[in-house]
Amino acid sequence: TGYGLAYIMEEALKENGRSLNGLTVSISGAGNVAIYAAEKVQQLGGKVVTLSDSNGFIYDPDGVNLDTVKQIKEVERKRIKEYVTIHKNAKYTEGCRGIWNVKCDIALPCATQNELDEAASKILVKNGCIAVGEGANMPCTPEAINVLQANKVLFLPGKAANAGGVAVSGLEMAQNSQRLSWTFEKVDAELKNIMVTIYRN
Repeated sequence: TGYGLAYIMEEALKENGRSLNGLTVSISGAGNVAIYAAEKVQQLGGKVVTLSDSNGFIYDPDGVNLDTVKQIKEVERKRIKEYVTIHKNAKYTEGCRGIWNVKCDIALPCATQNELDEAASKILVKNGCIAVGEGANMPCTPEAINVLQANKVLFLPGKAANAGGVAVSGLEMAQNSQRLSWTFEKVDAELKNIMVTIYRN
């Protein structure tokens, strides 16, 4: 899901003569979708500056260190605030509401439903955000979407933007029924194809 989100965003930006390379990206969440969206965004040259959990969010102006995040969230199963004990330049803020106040080019809400509301979308617009892609299911309220679209912010709805998880489940079923096991690279390439096709359609 996270990789797919980054791929469809890259494709949408490409159509507008841009790419993730060199852009600042704000991501909410610190689960599967958020961590792997961050990983692919970084591979595509973007700088991820935020991640969050239900307690609060981190802001790292140097770009989030994913090795640290994976250690904290996937190995130690601790809270995201542990990040700032290791990376002294980073800042932790209690509560998640302020995450969209962080200046960014791209916002990828990957945490929960209705997390990005009308007030938050107005701040994103004011701060020059050019695109929002839904990694979670319905993270943007209808009012937020209206604000984004009225201000010509590129908006990728979850129905398309977070289809990568389901897409790869389909690829797994295809492998299983043929008694095959594809490489990581083949599955990744197939996923990218699927996300590009979804965007085109």
